[in-house]
Amino acid sequence: MSDPCILCVAITGSVPTKAANPAVPISVQEQVESTQEAYEAGAAICHAHVRNADETPSSDPEKFAALKEGVEKHCPGMIIQFSTGGRSGAGEERGGMLPLRPDMASLSVGSNNFPTRVYENPPDLVAWLSSQMQTYEIVPEIEAFDLSHVLHAIRMHDAGRLFGRLYVQFVMGVKNAMPADREVFDFYVQTIRKRAPDAAWCAAGIGPAQIEVNEWAIAAGGHTRAGLEDNVRLDRETLAPSNAALIRRAAALCDKYERPVATPEQARAILGLRPAA
Repeated sequence: MSDPCILCVAITGSVPTKAANPAVPISVQEQVESTQEAYEAGAAICHAHVRNADETPSSDPEKFAALKEGVEKHCPGMIIQFSTGGRSGAGEERGGMLPLRPDMASLSVGSNNFPTRVYENPPDLVAWLSSQMQTYEIVPEIEAFDLSHVLHAIRMHDAGRLFGRLYVQFVMGVKNAMPADREVFDFYVQTIRKRAPDAAWCAAGIGPAQIEVNEWAIAAGGHTRAGLEDNVRLDRETLAPSNAALIRRAAALCDKYERPVATPEQARAILGLRPAA
């Protein structure tokens, strides 16, 4: 297998704290530095959340703008993907940063249960977020926590409601949502190949499932995500020293399966993104 594999680094998220792992980057400066290390380790996409000084989630467009500026300066060509996830804000606040025109943005097209809450993505909000992405020519990364999310994303794309090439990420291992199960993974891959053969896909594993799902995705010809948002450990006894360490681990799996790690330029071509500014 020789197809390049896109590695996405999920640098911060909305949940991990420095109490869980001191390497979790909170300030914009920390995020830029951590992203640069991951970029040098092989990450072509930066999946970005922003935080307040007290580590609580934020959807402040000014923080996103500063992060975008820093990543563009220190990681030339890297694909910047903003999160519109529901832990960072409510309603249209979740898309307040989209006028900054990142290359990509995450989009959840349906609701599901999380460990202690309902992750709400009502149809009117999904429609508004997707329309904003079309307005600003932002390619969505569909974050699928359930089979219905995959099927709905395919319908939306077929109806012209999603900008650019369809890109679906299977998020596996969130308690009460899609399990990190090999048979389930294989079924999702078969589903996307059969129903949306022109789509690209990736997979992310949460917690200890991260390395397992990384390997499944790389071996199956897809793309994958790693980083401190999803997993703060290398193993049960060892904290991950950085986002770069988790990306290097995924890159080693690319070597194992004889897949080159995609450069940012290759990743842009695979995903049909505009050239870097």
